[in-house]
Amino acid sequence: MAAEPSEPLNDSDLLARHVAGDPDAFGELVRRHRDRLWAVAIRTLGDREEAADAVQDALVSAFRAAHTFRGQSAVTTWLHRITVNACLDRVRKAATRRTAPVDDTERFEQLLEPHESAEAPAERQDLHRELLAALATLPAEQRAALVLVDMQGYPVAEAARILDVPTGTVKSRCARGRARLAPLLIHLRGEVAGVDERAGRNRTPRASVPPASGPRDAGASDPAAVKGGGGRT
Repeated sequence: MAAEPSEPLNDSDLLARHVAGDPDAFGELVRRHRDRLWAVAIRTLGDREEAADAVQDALVSAFRAAHTFRGQSAVTTWLHRITVNACLDRVRKAATRRTAPVDDTERFEQLLEPHESAEAPAERQDLHRELLAALATLPAEQRAALVLVDMQGYPVAEAARILDVPTGTVKSRCARGRARLAPLLIHLRGEVAGVDERAGRNRTPRASVPPASGPRDAGASDPAAVKGGGGRT
């Protein structure tokens, strides 16, 4: 008689097993969450190499600091907080030499998931490029809040836990960020409508900025082996 398959371990159990010495537990956590961590990093930093380094730094930090996790938040919130902090550190360090993160079509296409790059019309890609370039003009804290709330779809309360700030701070940063973006993006409204009309009624509507893809099996147990996050295969 075949044994019934066991229930998959939750994130907290996996982290506890990692702390206890299980060599495969942290790799499973990476496989579950790295795509969303990568999406946050690439949209916060706008640069593929910087995002790859930030995700790697964050996972190495999480790997080493797992014993400090006390369960006061979800493991995924804890991982996102470490990743956002790694991104903000890089933004601050690069402030004096930062340039526009998306400055040509080829580089912009690298920020999209492969299926999005292949399917999106040229007009939509141009709109995405303008949106991301405008986002890069915001202060790092406002950018991180908007990426989490408006692009990744996190509730304000969850974004606040990730950023380790009050919910009112997240709301304020999002409001200020949107206000700063409005004059930069108002001219795009008509273009978005035109692109959608040309795409045809039968096409599934897409978000102005591509959402994070679902988890994919990475097969990596060493956090140093995941450089590139969900953006590389």
